[in-house]
Amino acid sequence: MAATASLKSSLRLPSPISDFSGAAVSVSAQKSRRSWQPRGARVQVSAAADSKNILVMGGTRFIGVFLSRLLVKEGHQVTLFTRGKAPITQQLPGESDAEYAEFSSKIQHLKGDRMDFEFVKASLAAKGYDVVYDINGREAAEVEPIIDALPDLEQYIYCSSAGVYLKSDLLPHCEVWPDPRHKQWRHENGHTHEQGALSHSPWVSLVYGRPPLQADAVDPKSRHKGKLETESLLTARGVNWTSIRPVYIYGPHNYNPVEEWFFHRLKAGRPIPIPGAGNQITQLGHVKDLAAAFNLVLGNPKASQQIFNISGAKYVTFDGLARACAKAGGFPEPELVHYNPKEFDFGKKKAFPFRDQHFFASIEKATRELGWTPEFDLVEGLTDSYNLDFGRGTFRKAADFTTDDMILGKKLATV
Repeated sequence: MAATASLKSSLRLPSPISDFSGAAVSVSAQKSRRSWQPRGARVQVSAAADSKNILVMGGTRFIGVFLSRLLVKEGHQVTLFTRGKAPITQQLPGESDAEYAEFSSKIQHLKGDRMDFEFVKASLAAKGYDVVYDINGREAAEVEPIIDALPDLEQYIYCSSAGVYLKSDLLPHCEVWPDPRHKQWRHENGHTHEQGALSHSPWVSLVYGRPPLQADAVDPKSRHKGKLETESLLTARGVNWTSIRPVYIYGPHNYNPVEEWFFHRLKAGRPIPIPGAGNQITQLGHVKDLAAAFNLVLGNPKASQQIFNISGAKYVTFDGLARACAKAGGFPEPELVHYNPKEFDFGKKKAFPFRDQHFFASIEKATRELGWTPEFDLVEGLTDSYNLDFGRGTFRKAADFTTDDMILGKKLATV
């Protein structure tokens, strides 16, 4: 449940995109922008034959909140499968009463526990869904009953993670690309070049000179190994699947303390502890851009049995992220304190919300194959998140400065 804190309204800045689906708000200092509608969004479905019966596993916390709205707008029949512990729908800031009433009237709910495999098989078989969006699946064992229940399933769209990649000195992380030297690819895409000539084309070298079909190694010991096993299962079962691998996701209603971690410290006027030199490079993608990508792979032949990295267009250092959060929330330039994590024993507490390493992925495949482009730059996206969530006094976790005090206390003692 989201905690609530009282924040001064003076801290809330106008957002370049200050609503979820309603009218845009004009701002000074930044260019105004129309109400949110992802680039490449398809027009609303007019023919009944184009409408899909879609099941979303999850859908009430974060990604699904935005994805389900896109799917409903396109005329699909959408059912959310949840345990029913949270409200199935909720009106969002900037969403008019009429918009919310229309959306909520079209959302269906299937209450159950996905770990109750027999219930999953029986209930899904009775419904006969065309497409499944699996937002919260973690293990292959959770997916198999869904496949068993839906033998005529048209597409299984899975939320994986860029965390599956093995740590590497060669970045950005890249997924598998279609091979343009392959005869079938050349035929489908209208190319008649011979292999020798095509292998030197700019298209092939887009992934920083890597040979076609060379994917980055994945880590079988990763805490996300269940997602790797799920991708393997979907392939083995002959399902038409698509896997999306986000890097760090941020935006309104984020249940992971990503931007919220910085906002808490900025609001309290505290220094921001950052491990190492603060020049570690990472990558964040806005949840609305992620929802748009999920929407674009639906029924898309280019997404069949493909993996796509999805995140922001640019990378950012840890120090740069702290400054971007300050700018987004209208706070002064933050004081950054760097520390060596090896000098501390934080126990089970997490002192910083990002892995202490360079970690970012190429989104070239998604932009080229899907025509997807992120709408948000980092400061715009953080401003959107602040204005629609933390700046309104809502957040997921209360501030905890225990590890900060340990770091700052040692720094003061050594001065």
